[in-house]
Amino acid sequence: MENQFLVDSEFLSEEALAKKHLLENDPSSRTDPMEYFPDMEQIKSEIREKVIAQMNEYDYNKYTTKDVIRALKNKRCSVEDFKALLSPAALPFLEQMAKKARLETQKHFGNTVYLFTPLYIANYCENYCIYCGFNCYNHIKRVKLSMEQIEHEMKIIADSGMEEILILTGESKAKSDVKYIGEACKLAKKYFKNVGIEIYPVNTKDYAYLHECGVDYVTVFQETYDVKKYETLHLMGHKRVWPYRFEAQERALMGGMRGVAFSALLGLSDFRKDALATALHVYYLQRKYPHAEMSISCPRLRPIVNNDKINPLDVHEKQLCQILCAYRIFLPFAGITVSSRESKEFRNGIVKIAATKVSAGVSTGIGDHESKYTGKESDSVEGDEQFEINDTRSIDAMYNDLSVEGMQPVLNDYLYVD
Repeated sequence: MENQFLVDSEFLSEEALAKKHLLENDPSSRTDPMEYFPDMEQIKSEIREKVIAQMNEYDYNKYTTKDVIRALKNKRCSVEDFKALLSPAALPFLEQMAKKARLETQKHFGNTVYLFTPLYIANYCENYCIYCGFNCYNHIKRVKLSMEQIEHEMKIIADSGMEEILILTGESKAKSDVKYIGEACKLAKKYFKNVGIEIYPVNTKDYAYLHECGVDYVTVFQETYDVKKYETLHLMGHKRVWPYRFEAQERALMGGMRGVAFSALLGLSDFRKDALATALHVYYLQRKYPHAEMSISCPRLRPIVNNDKINPLDVHEKQLCQILCAYRIFLPFAGITVSSRESKEFRNGIVKIAATKVSAGVSTGIGDHESKYTGKESDSVEGDEQFEINDTRSIDAMYNDLSVEGMQPVLNDYLYVD
């Protein structure tokens, strides 16, 4: 059933306005964020309890200079060492952290940097997340691409030389069901060596189906691991169910996916606790599924429609660099992605230290790759963007810039044998 409050016209109905007002002002009108919907698969996993217990107990102000020095000297970074490296006490040691992180990156990844580009195929959404540009109450231009339009976009991206694509939708099962996403992934496999998806969380059988359609990896942003804060940010929709979202990566692995990616949206809550929880989520899941490839992202909030309705907690570049160095030292084998939310200068620098993957030729709009890549007017109907990007470089520009910086851009490192 379609969300009756979805904004795809110039105004909200009186009924929708009343519902929106109630959700914002009366917490009792909202569903329990820990209660699964009937169609949601529940799996038995001890990981959630481990992560949240560690996060809730984390007092980063108790760590001292001595703790940080000890963590930097240790050959293997323990959970306790990682907590010290995330603490305010570690900020004066950022240069030493960067050197240690760079050594770990070069040891396991050399000078390689992987390139990919996202493709948004729909921006309909049934969730009311107050910080998101796609949320169902925002008045934006909503579009769902047809298979012909999707293939046209993919051809343009593939012609640029890109070999890895990340397919994204808004979180609407009614407008972008699993079959629709699967058909898009089948098309993607014709043009790209690696195919990822960033969609609403689904059940194991759905991940298995999407894997059969050609999907290699799944990305899910938990947004924040702070359940109390999560409840105040996600007021309606399937995304409101916190544990179902947390368990998405494990269901994806159970469905046969090769890899999974994790992230908190830094700035929604206490960024140090969210960074700790994100890394521990990877840490514990890696031990349960040692065959799986795992990566971590570190997006910060970017300006969106209705930005005045949230109160983001600033995460500055120095603090972001600290988090990324700590991630690398603690999770030496994990991929680290830095998105186009960050500046060209920051991304050029961090790939030499900790990051292993960056996006290029990015658009968060719908159906606009022809106009953005070629400058030609497109016949496609274009939909509004989810958020503003900071690094607008094309694939060629990104490839050349990385090469000049002494890095080795990689478009694909997989061979598929029939």
